[in-house]
Amino acid sequence: MTSTEAAAIALQDHAALWSMGEIRASDVVNAACDALVAGLDTPCLRILAACTRAEADYDVHDLLPAALDELGLTFYSVGSEAGQEAAARALARRMLAGELTPREFTFRIHQRHGHELPLTERLAELDDEYDILEYGDRTVDQVDTEVTAEARRLAAHPAIPAEPTDSRS
Repeated sequence: MTSTEAAAIALQDHAALWSMGEIRASDVVNAACDALVAGLDTPCLRILAACTRAEADYDVHDLLPAALDELGLTFYSVGSEAGQEAAARALARRMLAGELTPREFTFRIHQRHGHELPLTERLAELDDEYDILEYGDRTVDQVDTEVTAEARRLAAHPAIPAEPTDSRS
């Protein structure tokens, strides 16, 4: 994977996590800066990356959809099921990168979606299993292994275009 592909995936993940209330707007601005450094470059991405922390909370809502569109990426509306699934996939990639423990990952998924989102139902069940480990015959390592397998399943995701697209043609 090229650095521009990785930056596009990271920006897409940040957008999904932001639209579901998982991260701050300033984190999206930082991801836009990283995308520029990696070689992605569009007019709206530059404007988004130029936001200060104070401006981010007000401006990301308006700037992010256009920046993603110029890059051929998807903006998920707040609370949409597709956005919830994209955020779950982004959290799975974070867990696989070592930013979250398997337990933290299942807890966040379970807390956010309960047992209602079909894509993450097994993760909610595994979060419940962590809570009853002392009463059963499974170990933390066994549950961690299953969570990691689920995270890999979620992280398997269609490729995101690495080059800007001209949607005006």
